[in-house]
Amino acid sequence: MQTFMVKGWYLLTHRAFLTILLIINFLGTVYGYYWYKGQLASTEPIFYIFVPDSPTASLFFCLAIIGWLLGTHFKLMEVLALITLVKYGLWAVVMNLLTFVELGSLSPEGWMLVFSHFMMAVQAILYIPKYTFGFGHVVIGAIWTLHNDVIDYVFGQMPVYRVLDQYADKIGYFTFWLSIACIILAYAVVSKRKHLQAR
Repeated sequence: MQTFMVKGWYLLTHRAFLTILLIINFLGTVYGYYWYKGQLASTEPIFYIFVPDSPTASLFFCLAIIGWLLGTHFKLMEVLALITLVKYGLWAVVMNLLTFVELGSLSPEGWMLVFSHFMMAVQAILYIPKYTFGFGHVVIGAIWTLHNDVIDYVFGQMPVYRVLDQYADKIGYFTFWLSIACIILAYAVVSKRKHLQAR
């Protein structure tokens, strides 16, 4: 088992694999921003940066990967990638499954979103040993994430799922606690690393 894990980590951190992962995430990011084009067209410019949640999360991860390929760590990008990839990855999975429950079916695009967003969360978790961000970065990541929730659910800039509009208050409540859970995850990553370094 240990040998398998070592080989797996070697593959995940190999330059060629990271390059492929960067390309996949970049293409996903571009598609994600394109997917939001309709909502952005009716969005006030001041809110532009806060509307495309998932593609911005994958953009953070792209920047983190670029750092690794350059032999350095963009620590703020790493913590933002971890928190937002897990948050919006799981959020989109839940929203699409709720859409399936409401409608009794889900389009092929919907199932594609379920798979792709679940993998967003998975990749963020897989690279936890690679992150080097500290507690200060977690604080900044927490501020960004919770501020984004305020913009989404106080100023009405959340992703559009018309069939779920009637549950907006409950979705906002769920999203807030999902944010808290992801922030705690990032805090736990730093705490565990500090504990291991102190031994």
